[in-house]
Amino acid sequence: MINFFRKTAVLFIGLVLASWLPTTLAASKILIPAAPRVAASSYFLMDFNSGRVLVEKNADKKLPPASLTKIMTVYVVFRELSNGHLTLDEKVTISKKAWQTPGSRMFIEVNKQVAIKDLLKGVIIQSGNDASVALAEHVAGDESTFAALMNQHAQRLGMTNTHFENSMGLPHDNHYTTARDLAKLTQALIREFPDYYKWDAEKEFTYNNITQHNRNKLLWRDESVDGVKTGYTEEAGYCMVASARRNDMRLISVVMGTASENARANESQTLLNYGFRFFETHKLYDAMASLTEARVWKGDSKKLQLGLPNDLFVTIPRRHFNDLKAETQVDNRITAPVKEGEAVGTLNVTLAGDVIINKPLIALTTVAKGSLIQRLYDEALLLMEH
Repeated sequence: MINFFRKTAVLFIGLVLASWLPTTLAASKILIPAAPRVAASSYFLMDFNSGRVLVEKNADKKLPPASLTKIMTVYVVFRELSNGHLTLDEKVTISKKAWQTPGSRMFIEVNKQVAIKDLLKGVIIQSGNDASVALAEHVAGDESTFAALMNQHAQRLGMTNTHFENSMGLPHDNHYTTARDLAKLTQALIREFPDYYKWDAEKEFTYNNITQHNRNKLLWRDESVDGVKTGYTEEAGYCMVASARRNDMRLISVVMGTASENARANESQTLLNYGFRFFETHKLYDAMASLTEARVWKGDSKKLQLGLPNDLFVTIPRRHFNDLKAETQVDNRITAPVKEGEAVGTLNVTLAGDVIINKPLIALTTVAKGSLIQRLYDEALLLMEH
């Protein structure tokens, strides 16, 4: 039981670190150069760790994703691998349907057996439609069932404006996504499967004595870029999801509907350069680290440590880290029982007077009811306060 009388503690970031919530800083206080103009139907730039959106335009507009679809295809397969349902060396028998799939190809042959690892590289590096279908059929029995699985994962990841009809991105009226949703998907893929994600940085792959190069031109231009995927259909235009890491900061960019292969690379580079030049990201609090302490009444313990359930990062304009200020607000009438994970306070962080964080503080441990004597004693103390 928690009442609404609160006590407040102010923490300075130089000593105790904090977190963030996206907001617009007052232009009169901190000046940030305007976002660059990007020649694309839709585009999006966000920090990987904090999730802060740095640039966006038409980010929730439903558009055909072309081969960007394959980010979800490999994500689903990675999930199956991590769950132990598949192995990288497992062989897949190539169907006639997979072999006949139009568009970009890995050049697998019908009835041949191909390792899942090779098929994944064929999708990631060569953008093979045939490899995508082969994986879909192996995982789910047929491509339509696999598409349903893709949609389940999309829903779980919060991709609210996405629907898939196939594993490769061929045009369909009911096959669409958004720049924002693709960034969410890419964030999940990199976070959950860092070892598999390393394949995105490979510049070429040879299968069946045929060497094909990765279509991500930024892999050759910018050594900080290590993924992710390109796509093209006449309906979608030239699309690209890219990710780059410089020092401890990783960004994810999405461009959809650009005019050419060079354009999608150039516009992606423009977004990434803007983000790295004008923003910086810091890890602030570790998950489950104690940030403050609260008094607990009528419990088997008088003290309760409060913290945050997840690691927290902040992305802010460069050279303004020392301007951050954190404040915790904790109810001083916390009464046992208190369950671990229960919200019992709030963390607020301001930058130049603007609130950029509002996160619930949780109990890091459980506090059970105290003995009858302890409860009566605390009740008497509480009555005396009034």
